Amino acid sequence: MAYWEEAFMKPHAFVAMPFGVKKDSQGNEIDFNRVYAELIKPALKVAGLEVFRADEEQRAGGILPDMFQELLIADLVVADLTLDNPNVWYELGVRHALRARGVVLISGGRVTTAFDLYTDRKLRYEIKDQGPDPATLEQDQAKLTAMVQATMESWQGRKVSPVYHLLPNLQEPDWKSLRIGDVREFWEQHEAWERRIELARKAKEIGDVLVLADEAPIAAFRAEAWIKAGETLRKAEHFTFALEQLERGLSLEPQNLTGLQEKGICLQRLAMEGKPGHSLDRARTHYREVLRIFPTDPETWALLGRVDKDAWVSGWHQPNKTPEQMRDEAAYEDALLRGAIGSYSTAYRRNPGHYYSGINALTLMHLYRYLTNDSRYDKEMVTMAGAVRFTAECEQNEAQEFWALATIGDLEVLVGTPETTKTAYKDAIAKNERDWSALNSSLMQLQLFKNLGFRMDNVGAGLAVFTRALQKLTKPGDTWQPGQVFLFSGHMIDAPTRPTPRFPSSKEPIAVQRIADALQKLRAGPEDLALTLGGCGGDLLFSEACLLRGVKVQWLQPFDEPTFIQKSVVCRGEEWRSRYLAAKEKLTTEIRSAPDELGPDPKEANPYERCNMWLLYTALSYGIRRVQFVCLWDGGEGDGRGGTAHMYREVNRRTGQVTWIDSRSL
Repeated sequence: MAYWEEAFMKPHAFVAMPFGVKKDSQGNEIDFNRVYAELIKPALKVAGLEVFRADEEQRAGGILPDMFQELLIADLVVADLTLDNPNVWYELGVRHALRARGVVLISGGRVTTAFDLYTDRKLRYEIKDQGPDPATLEQDQAKLTAMVQATMESWQGRKVSPVYHLLPNLQEPDWKSLRIGDVREFWEQHEAWERRIELARKAKEIGDVLVLADEAPIAAFRAEAWIKAGETLRKAEHFTFALEQLERGLSLEPQNLTGLQEKGICLQRLAMEGKPGHSLDRARTHYREVLRIFPTDPETWALLGRVDKDAWVSGWHQPNKTPEQMRDEAAYEDALLRGAIGSYSTAYRRNPGHYYSGINALTLMHLYRYLTNDSRYDKEMVTMAGAVRFTAECEQNEAQEFWALATIGDLEVLVGTPETTKTAYKDAIAKNERDWSALNSSLMQLQLFKNLGFRMDNVGAGLAVFTRALQKLTKPGDTWQPGQVFLFSGHMIDAPTRPTPRFPSSKEPIAVQRIADALQKLRAGPEDLALTLGGCGGDLLFSEACLLRGVKVQWLQPFDEPTFIQKSVVCRGEEWRSRYLAAKEKLTTEIRSAPDELGPDPKEANPYERCNMWLLYTALSYGIRRVQFVCLWDGGEGDGRGGTAHMYREVNRRTGQVTWIDSRSL
């Protein structure tokens, strides 16, 4: 599936063309408003795009700022070159200068020489009686739809702009840096959306981040948000789902360095966890490819060094081995150790201010000397120790102050005394005493030294400092996490007037029993979480059954609660209100509403579809393998994206952990 088919919001198309009735070079009149309304706009809508033409902007003021903004950020530009119109050619030139891809050319009637010479995707349509020819209109629409879809699907393919094609090293500008001040409404909407993304990230509401990413109005925003979502998932250690989001972002921006680095970290962690299909060689190959594009990036070199370091450690750090055996194995794997030293050293040489890679290179050099008694790095160790100390002491960023001071502590382990080691680490902890993960990371590095019997006096002093600091904190993983996540989607009770029964009220008792049986089979209990809307019918039956078994129930709703009750609870009778309120009393978490958490519904969005995607993403954000999808469903394909059919397929393709209660068999 192409990225633009996965996005909740439709991709954005801008049409550059003449307006009104114009004469071609042969004196024939063409009504371009009809061409737009009868051919272009319908074809693009069938292709799944939101369509905009500059003259459709109703605000006061000129259309020039809007036109420039559209040419910069639109997912696709369709340029009609029927006439030798200088405005259209100018707009096409601006697009070619700003973007390497995403252009479709069309021409009506005759074909200009210039149109023929262009290598971009192009289409000729027929003209009759000033507008599109009715005899060929359906065929022309279908051809344009197919061409647009092919252009969108080949986003990572050849650069169609002659500017970028002939200048292969030219980089596209950052769309944020070319912000056009007069288009305030667009940027205000973007900033509000971006604030919600950041709030959701800080609150670790990953499902919210994923919905907001899908709702971004253009590809550039979606790419950034998907990569941020991937980073958030990676930090939560949901590496498979993180990798999926990163791939979505990279499908739009294949050379996004942050996305590429995050992808490498996920590949590396999946390999370390022994996941099928993943190996450290795959992560190593990925980083080598990134370095082909960014050969001087120190962070990527350091990440490559981490791959070799992990491979080296896994070769000797095994349970049931004595310290002597581990030292012997660590020395035997000296080739991997030298590889890690080489990558970390290269990173530090690329940027001497990158003290993280410097201290890692220096530490591994000292370990190499200790394990092999090989003196090859002796001279370099002396030089690098002073350089690392200097760059760490020069750190000006307060957010990095802990790591700079911890680096000095690591350096004291290598060249100092127990007292200087203790003092340096205490100074570091004073700057970051509440961050369990950061403190534990330093502790694990010291534990590595201890396993090898390296500089035990200094290591012991450091371990004592970090152990004491960590005893005051709660491990993040110690907060409650569900064992299983039950995602539910199901039909509402039928209205009495429904012509074809789907879930009539007479079937409620057997549905209750089938839901209870499903939960019993899945061994649902107090350690689990259930996600649903809470509407009359399947949602409430499922909520009641979960609450009876002690399952923690969370309701996510498409409207504010009073509106939801009116639209989705009492619409089938007042008795459902009583059941809703009774179930609500037993909830241990606040009801979350989409307008409050995600902001207003996007234009043309279906609130229920949006909420179902929110439920799906929230469930998956706890870890794909934990998700069990339970549905009360007639198997119909009438649901939109985010409906029961879509949710069934999404969970089924990832885990196969689906329980389908077929409402036709009740």
